[in-house]
Amino acid sequence: VQLVESGGGLVQPGGSLRLSCTASGFTFSYYHMSWVRQAPGKGLEWVSEINSGGGGIDYTDSVKGRFTISRDNTKNTLYLQMNNLKPEDTALYYCARRWAELPYDSWGQGTQVTVSS
Repeated sequence: VQLVESGGGLVQPGGSLRLSCTASGFTFSYYHMSWVRQAPGKGLEWVSEINSGGGGIDYTDSVKGRFTISRDNTKNTLYLQMNNLKPEDTALYYCARRWAELPYDSWGQGTQVTVSS
C-alpha cells in the first residue's frame, strides 16, 4: 500500500493550490479517502472526506466554500482543490484511506502547504 501526496508549496494569501494523492498497491475504488492536516506545533486536523464512489463529501467548517475534494478512480488519485488560501491553512497535508467507517489504516508522507506573503 502506498499513498503519495504532491502539489504543495508556498502561496500568497488568497491564492490556490491543487493537491494530489496517488494510490498504489490496493483497490483504490474500494476505500473512503480523506485529507488530514497538521499545522506547526498542533495536532492532526481532519479536513475533508469522500467516499469510495465519489459521494458522501464532507468538510471541516473552516474550509467549507474554499476547498473541494474529488477523486478519479480510473487514475487511482485523490485531489484537494484549495482556493482563497489563508495563513491558517499552513500545514502538512496528508491523505489517508479507510475501509467504510473503520479507522484510517494507511497514510501518505504528506505535502507541505505554506500560505504567507
